[in-house]
Amino acid sequence: MRILLSNDDGYFAPGLACLAEALSTIADIIVVAPERDRSGASNSLTLDRPLNLRKSHNGFYYVNGTPTDCVHLAVTGMLDTLPDMVVSGINDGANMGDDTVYSGTVAAATEGFLLGVPSLAVSLASLSAGNFATAARIATEMVQRFESDRLHGPVLLNVNVPDVPYDELQGMEVTRLGRRHKAEAVVKSKSPRGETVYWVGAAGSAQDAGEGTDFLAIERNRVSVTPLQIDLTRYGQLDAVKQWLKL
Repeated sequence: MRILLSNDDGYFAPGLACLAEALSTIADIIVVAPERDRSGASNSLTLDRPLNLRKSHNGFYYVNGTPTDCVHLAVTGMLDTLPDMVVSGINDGANMGDDTVYSGTVAAATEGFLLGVPSLAVSLASLSAGNFATAARIATEMVQRFESDRLHGPVLLNVNVPDVPYDELQGMEVTRLGRRHKAEAVVKSKSPRGETVYWVGAAGSAQDAGEGTDFLAIERNRVSVTPLQIDLTRYGQLDAVKQWLKL
């Protein structure tokens, strides 16, 4: 089995190193990750300049672009054959609810999915305990399950793992995305040169964290696995918009 690994925290991130070490015991891996932290890059592609592909001292490849760039470059230009899976992570921090819209971790997996490759996004719902080994073990188990018993149809799974030792996990749950309250306002400050600058505010707290959500699963120390899709069509509003446009 051949697995393409990427992330959004950069090729030097400890979560990526831990994931690569774990998955290398069961598969051939190749790592193509951003050269710096690109958290929040979402599904952006770099179209205004060429991309450079370089190899680091640890054998990981890195790209001066986004997580989506990394997977797109690897699958469509670097590799001779499609990988069997794309695994993105391990992100240092949760990617739940509305986070998935902005997440570079999820975006890397999404790009693999769009290119026809089964994909996983793996995040450590961090409380700063740094239990990357727990998330790496979960990712390894999921890859092994996929290899022995493949899901039918396209596969894009968003996996969030509680930041606890493996033996403290309370199981696994298939979830839906929850929702957050709107983000806090930007923080206005001054640069050393006296210029007005703005920092994007913190993400909002959980709004919909009820039964079946990724938020509640993590709160219960359960691994959250959410199947994702790309179709953004709001089907329930099609007729209403037709009437509004008098079509």
